[in-house]
Amino acid sequence: MKIVLATGIFPPDIGGPATYAANLAREFARIGHRVTVVTYGAARPATADYGVRAVAKDGGPLLRWRRYAAALREEAKDADVVEAFSSVSAGIPTVFARLRGPKLVLRLGGDFPWERATDRGYPKSLRAWFTEMPASARLIAPILRRFDHLVFSTSYQRELYEKAYAGLPPTSVIENALPEPVAAAPHALGRPARLLSFGRFVAFKNLPVLVRALRDLPDCTLTFVGEGPAEGSIQQALAGHPDVAPRVSFRPTAHGQEKAEVFAAHDLLVVPSLTDISPNAALEARSAGLPVLLTRETGLSDRLTAGMRLADLETPAAVAAAVRGALADYAELAAEAARPPLARGWDIVAAEHLALFSRLA
Repeated sequence: MKIVLATGIFPPDIGGPATYAANLAREFARIGHRVTVVTYGAARPATADYGVRAVAKDGGPLLRWRRYAAALREEAKDADVVEAFSSVSAGIPTVFARLRGPKLVLRLGGDFPWERATDRGYPKSLRAWFTEMPASARLIAPILRRFDHLVFSTSYQRELYEKAYAGLPPTSVIENALPEPVAAAPHALGRPARLLSFGRFVAFKNLPVLVRALRDLPDCTLTFVGEGPAEGSIQQALAGHPDVAPRVSFRPTAHGQEKAEVFAAHDLLVVPSLTDISPNAALEARSAGLPVLLTRETGLSDRLTAGMRLADLETPAAVAAAVRGALADYAELAAEAARPPLARGWDIVAAEHLALFSRLA
């Protein structure tokens, strides 16, 4: 089978779609399928197993999309399936390409209109966004209808979409992979307690509340690991609370062994997002045995959040209360996090995709 994966970002870029597409490409190729990845950015060398076609990002969106569509027409002319990993950056060019032969699959692990609205100051969850359903949210529907199948990473998002949008193509849910568990003894709580935020700095992650919550958590430090456009809002929160600044530190994005060392050096990962549909950082930390405090507004199923604690984390007061509760129960929480999670590797996720592709083809 010839499979083309269309993604807005790809390693060395960081982010969920980049990680997802790279792992699927590797697994599909390992099984023996022909795979090409189309993405934006600087040219990347082809791997030993699959090709990577890079499309320049310069110019406005329309020019980028048309350039991407042209690359897709060339790479997918003999493909069986094209799977896109975002509704806009890859989804719109896939529609522009007017591909005739391959089946078109759109995988959704986030919601572009809502995420852009949070960048502009929208302060509510994805569920609230769909309840209010502004006109801008409806602009995505015509794109969704041009695909043969929609794959959601969570039932949470699929239910919101199927209720909000009429005339969708068939849908299915393929949950994210879980990293290989790391065998380790339960974490021992440090003094001071070492809180961790890990991942992209974007508005819907609600990261400034961690800084503000620290005022009510005098026995805690906080490390931000990552980068992104919302760093300014974190710095603004720090400027407004100079008393907590000595207890806050920043580190660049970590990968591989360095990421494992970051998890080992902290006591609690805190994910206070307005909504986090399928947070990879929480899954990775859990598999490494690090206790996780996760927003209740998540799409992860009960089987994937086993060993995590879910709570209301929308406001600084709520975060502070939830952290105090987690630290009070830390021995129990650490023991739960140290238990091996559900076995769900990328081989399983790839097999579920291939079963879908076979049905479509």
